[in-house]
Amino acid sequence: MSTTNTSNFMFQTDKLTIIIGIPILVAGLLGDILNCIVFLSLKTFRENTCAFYLIVLSFVNIGQLLTSLFPRIMSVGFDIDWASNSAWYCRLRIYILQFCTLMSYTAMCLATIDQFLTTCINPRWQQISTIKLSRLLSAIFVFVWVLHGIPFLIYLDTIESPVTHQIYCVVKRDMLLQYFHYGFIVLLSGFVPVIITLLFGFLAYRNVTQLAYRTVPIIRRELDKQLSTMVFIQVIYNCFATIPYIIMYILMRIPALVRQPFLNAQLALASSVLILLYYTYYAVRINQFIE
Repeated sequence: MSTTNTSNFMFQTDKLTIIIGIPILVAGLLGDILNCIVFLSLKTFRENTCAFYLIVLSFVNIGQLLTSLFPRIMSVGFDIDWASNSAWYCRLRIYILQFCTLMSYTAMCLATIDQFLTTCINPRWQQISTIKLSRLLSAIFVFVWVLHGIPFLIYLDTIESPVTHQIYCVVKRDMLLQYFHYGFIVLLSGFVPVIITLLFGFLAYRNVTQLAYRTVPIIRRELDKQLSTMVFIQVIYNCFATIPYIIMYILMRIPALVRQPFLNAQLALASSVLILLYYTYYAVRINQFIE
């Protein structure tokens, strides 16, 4: 009975990945491409620091969907795992994936911090935010995250399971594997960006609500409101899409739970649902909130 139920959960996981994953992938790619087109075509946004971060966000989100969600759909949904046939593909995919993930969250954090600074009542804080600084910070973080992924290029490889004879892409150094699970996934891609974006997103929202009581040009006031709405919506998606997945990810690392086949299958199904919800963060079309 337990074996039958476990097989049913596995079948449902495959089906959900196809039914839900493909629409998220298509909508996400179209949405991020439209984000780039809108922000780059309007001079008002091209010269704005927060909009610059949102452009960076949209570009790396496209990379994230193509290197993470698309291979997952092929592997889980259609049983086509390209990583099992090529060690270099295995390494390169994880390398690009970690870069796009970290750069996406970095751009989101910088956008919320920037929006907080530009809406502050103190002119000195407003002057910190410049397009030159935003480009410099983006270049610095691109360089940092490019270096950050080098160990994965070195220590990632494919191995064959002695039980199932399936080939998996794994990290061959225990310390790096633990960092991947808890440093990269749980902290850098989970709790840290959520805390930063929630904090500065709330502060920016509070500043925007006070704009009506300040002597601010109407055009500037409306632009700040639009950008704050975009950032705030993305922050909410970030919170609700990331936290449940991170909690489930931690649960899936507890040996006592994964040793039970039926419970492990239930967790795998829940994890598949939550990871698809997680990918909606990369698929939000933020330019739809432009009036």
